[in-house]
Amino acid sequence: MKVTKFGGSSLASTKQFKKVLEIVRSDEARKFIVVSAPGKRSAKDVKVTDSLIAYYNAYRKGEDYEYFQTSIIKRYEDMASELGLNTPVMFEIAQNIKALATLPIEGNQYLYDTFLASGENNNAKLIAAYFQAEGLAARYLHPKDAGIIVTDEPGNARILPESYEKINYLNDVDGVIVIPGFFGVTSAGEVCTFSRGGSDITGSIIAAGVRANLYENFTDVDGIFAAHPGIVDNPHTIGELTYREMRELAYAGFSVLHDEALIPAYRAKVPVVIKNTNNPTHPGTRINLKHTEKAGPVIGIASDDGFASINITKYLMNREVGFGRKLLSELERLGIRFEHMPSGIDDLSVIVREHELSPEIERTLLERLTEILDPDEIDIEHGLSIIMIVGEGMKRHIGVTAVGTTALSKKGINLEIINQGSSEVSVMFGIKKENEHDAVEALYEAYYR
Repeated sequence: MKVTKFGGSSLASTKQFKKVLEIVRSDEARKFIVVSAPGKRSAKDVKVTDSLIAYYNAYRKGEDYEYFQTSIIKRYEDMASELGLNTPVMFEIAQNIKALATLPIEGNQYLYDTFLASGENNNAKLIAAYFQAEGLAARYLHPKDAGIIVTDEPGNARILPESYEKINYLNDVDGVIVIPGFFGVTSAGEVCTFSRGGSDITGSIIAAGVRANLYENFTDVDGIFAAHPGIVDNPHTIGELTYREMRELAYAGFSVLHDEALIPAYRAKVPVVIKNTNNPTHPGTRINLKHTEKAGPVIGIASDDGFASINITKYLMNREVGFGRKLLSELERLGIRFEHMPSGIDDLSVIVREHELSPEIERTLLERLTEILDPDEIDIEHGLSIIMIVGEGMKRHIGVTAVGTTALSKKGINLEIINQGSSEVSVMFGIKKENEHDAVEALYEAYYR
């Protein structure tokens, strides 16, 4: 039994709808279908979610919102017409979109979430109606009725543990069940959306709740590439990787699947496979708890920019009890999360996201750390990129890091930071942002060519 999620690009047009129908129809095990809002039909097109944001902003500011309201309804109407649907569902969708502009604004912390969630919610209604018209025993199910009860945190909702028992009842419901992704409801019945990648999270939650044999995530690519195809020419697709490897790659910029979406499936030990709606026979990339096939030392190479390094030097630092605690306490006080913390006996670097360091916060941080730690030297280095070399097989192979550092050296790229965790699943290289693409290309060449 499978839970199958389709992303926005897979549901952007009636042509894509028909592909989705054939995918669902081709495998009776695909019982639970989780859907996103319609994505872009072309590069110049607008996602339904973006139109809903514009609609929300106009309504909240008291501006004319009719254009956005009408264009969103027309998007669904055009798809219904092209699919030959002559059912009451389109009236229901139009009424739902119009009703958004009747919701209270003042003191309504759920307004934004309710606007955004309507994209997925109405698309699920349309898809269920289309499936029914094509002879599938399908039904739409609202997240509330599916048992997706979440915390009262608009924009960052989290599933409540007791929800999984409620979701499990879906196993007893006949036919194909179409569920909108991206949001759940609070115990009080209010709509709350998950964080970015929310539809992936919904799919993972359903897979965990019904104890599926597999969670399929259909996108517009054949799977997860070993490196970013915008940097490396024609990188190979990874056939299989572990949850830990995926977590490391997602952290460092792999956007095919949001890392938070893996948590429910990981805890329930449900395998995940990334597949292509436009090429459904391709095996895609499977994510397991452990490798079932022999894998090389390096599974993938990921990179991300926008990092800064807080560098501190103090003679005999290692003998000073509480040094690290004082440093981290100041970061906590200013609401700054740290990403990595490589160190020596007399020096310490803390890697943070640059967007967390406004000029005012940076100035305050330096003043406070200078006062509290009395360092010999302290500075903040900006403009860094992080590259992650990922693979659980590294612990069984000698010289993996040496291959990477040699490749960067030959390319004339200086290493600002190097760090490896005790689990030996990844090695982190910190370099100047301007060298990021050259570094990824050099590393891919060294490990895969």
